[in-house]
Amino acid sequence: MIKRLLAVCLACFLNAPLFAAEAPDALVRRVSDEVLEIVRQDKDIRNGDLHKVNALVDAKVLPHFNFQRMTALALGRDWRSASPAQKNRLAEEFKNLLVRTYANALTGYSNQRIVFKPFKMKSGETEVLVRSEVTQPGAQPVQIDYWLEQAGDNWKVYDVVVAGISLVTNYREQFASEVRNGGIDGLIASLAAKNKSLEVAAAAKTGKK
Repeated sequence: MIKRLLAVCLACFLNAPLFAAEAPDALVRRVSDEVLEIVRQDKDIRNGDLHKVNALVDAKVLPHFNFQRMTALALGRDWRSASPAQKNRLAEEFKNLLVRTYANALTGYSNQRIVFKPFKMKSGETEVLVRSEVTQPGAQPVQIDYWLEQAGDNWKVYDVVVAGISLVTNYREQFASEVRNGGIDGLIASLAAKNKSLEVAAAAKTGKK
């Protein structure tokens, strides 16, 4: 359930143009309204067309997330021991894992609504928190918050917190265990295998449509 809700929120960034003067909360709010309206009207996405969803996520979500920093936070102190080539591969595999996981969950969208909390930002701040709440009929609201950092004139998401649980720290124990057992290369191999498994499952699911 949480993954499905998070998928809806990640989708908020799918079609966002970049406006230098736009505040981070305004960006999240505006794009949320635009994209959720698209999803509501797209029967292919709601019916589980994973190829279409994956293509949409791949094309539109990447510019608005800092996967390098997300991977570094998820890996913790082990990030420092990785070579530049390993860091790039880790970030790529982690990105693919998140994109495939939440693209798959996005097909389960069912009229969720996002309510944004009051936003405060001090002059000169380069990291901010945009807080929101996802509601849907017959279920308790779920708090979903976005940590964004300023990157030049734009803002990028580097963590999402769902019901008090950080996305990046949620992976930290798993990643640490993989590194202990097989080193950085072992973690890369594990992520690659997981991505391959998700790809095969998505292809099988789509083939049944």
